[in-house]
Amino acid sequence: MGFDSETGENKRDGRWNRRALQVSEAQRRVLAAAGRAASELTPLAECGGRRLAESLRATSDWPPFARAGLDGYAVRAADTALASPQAPATLRVTQAVAAGELALATVKPGTAARIMTGAAMPEGADAVVMLEQTAEASAGGEAAVLVKAVASPGQNVAPRGEEFRHGSLIAEAGALLTPGHVALLGTFGYAAVPVYKRPRVAVFATGSELLPVEAPLAPGRIRDSNSAMIAALVRQSGGEPLLCGTLPDEPGAVRKALADAASEADLIITTGGVSVGDYDAMAELLRELDEWKEPEEGAAEATSLASQWSFESHSSLASHSTFEIRSSSESSSLEADSPLEKGSAVNTQWVQAQQQGECMLLFNRVSMRPGSPTSAALINGRLVLALSGNPGACFVGFELFAGPSIRAMQREPSPVPASVTAVLGADFGKGSPHTRYVRSKLRFGKDGRVHADVLAFGKSSMMASLAESDGLAVIPSGSRGAAAGELVKVLLLKRIYS
Repeated sequence: MGFDSETGENKRDGRWNRRALQVSEAQRRVLAAAGRAASELTPLAECGGRRLAESLRATSDWPPFARAGLDGYAVRAADTALASPQAPATLRVTQAVAAGELALATVKPGTAARIMTGAAMPEGADAVVMLEQTAEASAGGEAAVLVKAVASPGQNVAPRGEEFRHGSLIAEAGALLTPGHVALLGTFGYAAVPVYKRPRVAVFATGSELLPVEAPLAPGRIRDSNSAMIAALVRQSGGEPLLCGTLPDEPGAVRKALADAASEADLIITTGGVSVGDYDAMAELLRELDEWKEPEEGAAEATSLASQWSFESHSSLASHSTFEIRSSSESSSLEADSPLEKGSAVNTQWVQAQQQGECMLLFNRVSMRPGSPTSAALINGRLVLALSGNPGACFVGFELFAGPSIRAMQREPSPVPASVTAVLGADFGKGSPHTRYVRSKLRFGKDGRVHADVLAFGKSSMMASLAESDGLAVIPSGSRGAAAGELVKVLLLKRIYS
């Protein structure tokens, strides 16, 4: 038995000889393997916060007719050419037009129509004079209006098609639908809206030490807080969590549970059991999988992904209605600097693996702290993300891999966390051979720059600072850490509730 001074792991029988991938490469693999959700129609009032599955266009001009922009009088601008407060133009009022009604007569020279906001402009009128610039009067025993200011053609009138022309784009496929989108879609008659289905995410916690949340504490036991945290993060990312309970540290039980979940869920997330302990069931099972191989550049076909690990499930992959397999040419592209490149041989490999319901290891270690044992695999064609059982490491692993996967399934163009450059608020002197992702609180300083204050209780096993975190400060690998005042990259933690 030996000891690896860089990784801090024991070397015993080669079981823990785990090669650490860079975070960007690990993200590339999971995003390619995540697949894409199918679409469904949802009622207009329920589509907010969902991703649009089709580009939608205006079904008419908007406004569909020229309409008054405010309450006042519809006039011919030429009739007010000499109007002033001292010498107002006197116009005979022939009618009143309310919103939703049509004028009964044309506005002729020397006349005006009382009009309400949103009402259709009567024929002959080309301007609206606001009430504050008028006064009621009488002319020859008939109702009249005194116009005290010159009106210009088009004044206070919204012309037909000012905002949208028939067929113009309302929102592109992949757009996150906001309340503003909902208003536009209702305006154009979209009572049902095509959106991507919410990915169904099975959540397991492994560990014989775990108790249900409602159970009293017992010696040597802790409550399972990770499952509920993951469920909240899944919802925040637009997914639908399926809480599957806890699993004992028994490979056989874990194997069966994962196989069953693969037939029901689009993504499987486990917490715990991925480290190097003697009872880490997930790590033991993942070691049995064939490892993913990088296809040769320019290869016409991806390499074989056959695995010797047999999973038996009760229903076929194709029977699950929330998920659909799409080729890389059909899936929407990500940004150029995204970990996933459109149309690559790697994408073809994932699509084949999903279609064939195969099993293979994507990676079992990432060059990151906390959460370096984070692992990923395809099981029966479904992406499985095995996160650390430590709450802090579990949280970071979700933000880096699970959240982006759920968003990528719904065609979000940039599924990986956005980032800002911030001033580090205090020394972070602890070096590491791996990149560190440090829970931080962001604020605007008096200097106008974003500052990142590292939160206390930041160890991977600690959870006290999780609720306050709104960013992950990225501290590059190295022996010195980072000093107060240095500029660091901070990943923004997404907050999307629907």
